[in-house]
Amino acid sequence: MVSAEEAHVFEVDAIAFDLDGTLLDTIHDLTAAVNMLLVEEGLAPLPKDTIRDLVGKGMSNLLARTLKLCKAPARDDAAMAALLLRYQHHYAAVLGDETVAYEGVLDALAQLSAEGYKLAVVTNKATRFVRPHLEHAAMQQYFASVVGGDDASAKKPDAAPLLLAAQQLGVAPGRLLMVGDSANDIDAARAAGCPALAVPYGYTEGRPVQSFAADGIVDSLADLPNWVRRARSST
Repeated sequence: MVSAEEAHVFEVDAIAFDLDGTLLDTIHDLTAAVNMLLVEEGLAPLPKDTIRDLVGKGMSNLLARTLKLCKAPARDDAAMAALLLRYQHHYAAVLGDETVAYEGVLDALAQLSAEGYKLAVVTNKATRFVRPHLEHAAMQQYFASVVGGDDASAKKPDAAPLLLAAQQLGVAPGRLLMVGDSANDIDAARAAGCPALAVPYGYTEGRPVQSFAADGIVDSLADLPNWVRRARSST
């Protein structure tokens, strides 16, 4: 793994970004929605830092892990599906209220887009919430591909979402750089044959980012343009 001080430069044609914890700090809205549901269920709300470590594998996983942590009674699939709908209702109501783009993100997206890179969002977040987040953060115009948690045959860490993004962008997986904050992002990149960079400031499920199998760690997306150059055509 290389650090920002000894950055390897990646020859790529496109860059895929995770959403939560990479482009946007969404933990405030996620926490609000989780705690609304917990209070309805007669359970104590959880601190933001606790919920932060539960984020990363989609809303269903977040809900299941939260209920387990709260020692809530076991529920069958139908009951869990109903709870998920209620959670999503709460999340839709607060979406964007406190979410902000991380420092340097908008400038980096503008620069990369101007330099001709094709950009994508590849996230496990339920698809219906992805574009509203991008629009609220005024960054939707930069992305030629948006792959949400319901769009591919499987979620990250499976390769499927990244392979779908590569297909939509018209690039080979090896020329699609994945940038994310969790092991799910890096493992998906490894499975898809994509190079991968990790950011150290997001939602890591309690794991040190240095333990990921990333090709490097980029401290801020403001530094990302210095890590990439356009791949030469092989034709």
